[in-house]
Amino acid sequence: MSLFEGSGVALATPMNKDGSVNYDSLKELIEFQIEGGTDAIISCGTSGEASTLSEEEHLEVIRYTCETVNKRIPVIAGTGSNSTATAIYLSVEAEKRGADGVLLVTPYYNKATQKGLIHHYTAIADSIHIPAILYNVPSRTGVTIQPETINELVRNVKNILGVKEASGNFTNILRTFYLLRGTEFDMYSGNDDQIVPIMALGGKGVISVLANVAPAQTHEMCRAMLDGDVKKAAAMQTDAAELIRQLFVEVNPIPVKAALNMMGKEVGSLRSPLTEMEDEHKKALEESMKEYGIL
Repeated sequence: MSLFEGSGVALATPMNKDGSVNYDSLKELIEFQIEGGTDAIISCGTSGEASTLSEEEHLEVIRYTCETVNKRIPVIAGTGSNSTATAIYLSVEAEKRGADGVLLVTPYYNKATQKGLIHHYTAIADSIHIPAILYNVPSRTGVTIQPETINELVRNVKNILGVKEASGNFTNILRTFYLLRGTEFDMYSGNDDQIVPIMALGGKGVISVLANVAPAQTHEMCRAMLDGDVKKAAAMQTDAAELIRQLFVEVNPIPVKAALNMMGKEVGSLRSPLTEMEDEHKKALEESMKEYGIL
């Protein structure tokens, strides 16, 4: 059974002026997402600046998110690490705090082999009782989970359900679907400009940056695909193209936090080494938001 179908938001983490987590603003963001029809919340992913949260902050954000959501929709905790032991610790603790599943990025910097990835993911999944989703994002981690590796993990580790696919490599994406045909397997687009293409191949939805600022539209796009209305979904994907481009003109989550602040969501600044968005990029982002109808 899928953790969710449709639009999962890779939620930004709001910060106070002193750099601490702004839990009041986080609550407002969560309610904005649920009201907009978002199908799942991903807490402490890349968009949530997990890499600059301490372990204590990381787990407290997950706990607070789970408590605030209160089982209205699934909460999936980002608990990946380049250390298997750390990923196990975060995953076990996230489960204790109420997470419905975990999202596990590939180990970064040390660049595990495919054999190493199998060992890493199996060890984490075996330590918890909730479902796990692999996260394939080689542009950030320097390593690709090959289709054969995804196939082996999904077939042999009972609580590994599938993958968030952000490689942009449609040859590998198609091969993954081929190898796993006939199985209960979930693929989510990890790129907002590829929601419709991946869902057309059988994907279950998206884990989305766009949904931070356009939850209702992202949910509706996915719902149209799930309902078989490809024409409507394709038109919505095209309509969002320029806004999506602007949301990635600088590294995520720089633009999405700028966009949320423009919308009055008061998510604050970013933790170093991320910096505020360049003025010329911010202006273009604002124009795209106006064109899309969310400002």
